Amino acid sequence: MAKSSKPKKKGKSSIYIKPENKGKFTASAKKAGKSVQGQAASVLADPKATPLQKKRANFARNAKKWKKGGKK
Repeated sequence: MAKSSKPKKKGKSSIYIKPENKGKFTASAKKAGKSVQGQAASVLADPKATPLQKKRANFARNAKKWKKGGKK
C-alpha cells in the first residue's frame, strides 16, 4: 500500500479535503433551506441525485460522528 504524499501532523486527521471543495455541501444545503444533515438525508434518499452529491452527503453524515465521538 502506497503512503500518502501529504505529511501527517501529530493529532490531526489524515483526511484531506481540497480547499476548493470545502463548504460545497454546506452551501448546497443552505441554498435548499435545509440543515446539512437534513440535506444529506434528502440527497441519499433521492434516486436522481448525482454520485458526487451522494458522496458528499455520505461524507457529511459520517463526519458528524467525528467531532465528539458521536453515535455509530
